Amino acid sequence: MVLDSEFLTQLKAATPRLFDLLAGFSQVEVLVVGDLTLDEFMTGQVERISREAPVLILRHETTEQVPGGGANAVYNFAKLGAQVKVVGLLGKDEQGKALRRIFEAARVDTTGILVDSNRPTVTKTRISGHARQSVTQQIVRVDRKSDDLPEVDLQLQLAEYIQRRVATVDAVICSDYGDGVLTAPVIEAAISHPQRTIVDTQKDLQRYKGATLFTPNLPEAEKAVGYAITNSETLYQAGFDLLRLTDAEQILITRGEEGMSLFDRVNSSNSPSPSFIFSGTGNIPIYCWHIPAFNRTDVFDVTGAGDTVVAALTLALSMGASSWEAAVLGNLAASLVVRIFGTATTTVDELREALQALVS
Repeated sequence: MVLDSEFLTQLKAATPRLFDLLAGFSQVEVLVVGDLTLDEFMTGQVERISREAPVLILRHETTEQVPGGGANAVYNFAKLGAQVKVVGLLGKDEQGKALRRIFEAARVDTTGILVDSNRPTVTKTRISGHARQSVTQQIVRVDRKSDDLPEVDLQLQLAEYIQRRVATVDAVICSDYGDGVLTAPVIEAAISHPQRTIVDTQKDLQRYKGATLFTPNLPEAEKAVGYAITNSETLYQAGFDLLRLTDAEQILITRGEEGMSLFDRVNSSNSPSPSFIFSGTGNIPIYCWHIPAFNRTDVFDVTGAGDTVVAALTLALSMGASSWEAAVLGNLAASLVVRIFGTATTTVDELREALQALVS
């Protein structure tokens, strides 16, 4: 990826500090509240057509289980070296046990996970098949989940756990995939962090009003503001409207191959000159930076890339980064995981290598 000369100059100037920020990721302690999902990938070889129905018969070869949904956010933090506490619900089933084992192997503190015996662990099972010497392709996906909210008692237990721990961590992250963990009492506890609550939600941003930073992608931002974002004018208007809607300090809109657009109420001395400045409420300035995509060509799967952005971004902010510096590291992390099929993570060492390659 060739970056334009102005941004490359800015990136080169920031590189020593970005390296320092990466070195501190292991010092950060975070609390991730999320809808915990297990992603299963089952593969097999096609043997024949069934006599019972016009369907393929697969001979099972492998089953892989990895964290998905909010659990992927947790796993991204752990792989970047952070000290992670997780808050959420799992079912009383084998999938829940598998996800807990994955967390514990990654040294994630799971004391904030409660068992909901009335609902299954959210599980997405992708079944793929292939003929001999052919490409493996997904055939069907089977989802296990409940549309019912957790019992009120469980909601209050989650909120109480967060309230007891919220002052002991550097940041709280809400990873809302719409599966019922982030109810009103839980959200109220999560956004009470004295410094930073980061929200990644697919809808209803206003439920988190008062959180520090929101990271909607382009369709989520359009849904929140109620109009299409098609040019610079509507993009700036959306940034303003999202800040007003959420009372946030920052909004980061991730825009795929167009990169990211960051809107901030503060212009930090550790950030380059803004791409644009416009007047907010009461003529208070709002600053906007555009960060180009670092990888437009080797994109194989964007699944879970938003979780990776949030992890790197939050850890950088917790180390004292400006919002621009944090967004650059989040963008860098995403540029690596989109090269891999399925939900993926990256490491600090990989980020260092990728940053060095960009500026060399």
